[in-house]
Amino acid sequence: MKQIIVLLITLLFFSCGNGPTQDFTLKGYVKGLKKGTVYLQRQNDTLMETIDSLEVNGSPNFELHAALSEPEMLFLKLDKNDNDEGTVVFFADKGVTEINSTLKNFNYDATVKGSKQHETLEEYLLMMSKFSDKNLELIQESLEASKANDTTVSFEDNYNKLIKRKYLYTINFAVNHPDSEVSPYLAISEVPNTSVKFLEEIYNALSDKVKASKYGVQLKDMIEERKAE
Repeated sequence: MKQIIVLLITLLFFSCGNGPTQDFTLKGYVKGLKKGTVYLQRQNDTLMETIDSLEVNGSPNFELHAALSEPEMLFLKLDKNDNDEGTVVFFADKGVTEINSTLKNFNYDATVKGSKQHETLEEYLLMMSKFSDKNLELIQESLEASKANDTTVSFEDNYNKLIKRKYLYTINFAVNHPDSEVSPYLAISEVPNTSVKFLEEIYNALSDKVKASKYGVQLKDMIEERKAE
């Protein structure tokens, strides 16, 4: 009987040890947070899959963990228990990522320190914020021109030119970062409707490692689907 018990314990030990290694840690701090729930999520097709979660009760500090086979976009969701939610999107890789924010402006005050992929993503997002500012300027100019009955200002023409510049910047950024998983991710998330020619230009520029990554494979599949249309 004792031998059977020992055998069962041994089998249980090895079955537990064969699970995926939790090789990613998210250390979070949200100033002002006392109660709520934080969720670490990934996008699985069109659904959000919760990888880890923690109910916060009293401390603004928390840790979440995941097993990552490769770099990928993850989502930190905060449920404040008051029908208000916030989400921070970041590019994760094995190791430790730190996210600091505030309860009042969870999305906008968030700072992320972690993977080199996220540093590349932030470089891209910085330029995208400039495009957003320019778009607001165009809207303001259009409103002022409308009030003054000035027909020389064409918001639609200027907006289309801005969108074209934004697309070209994204394509060039992806081509110029062939060793980063961020590049195929931007192709499938930011410019999926651009011409197949440009999508192929991005894909062909990627390193073999990135081509074999999650987003590299998705980009290849998307190109093949577009060609078959």
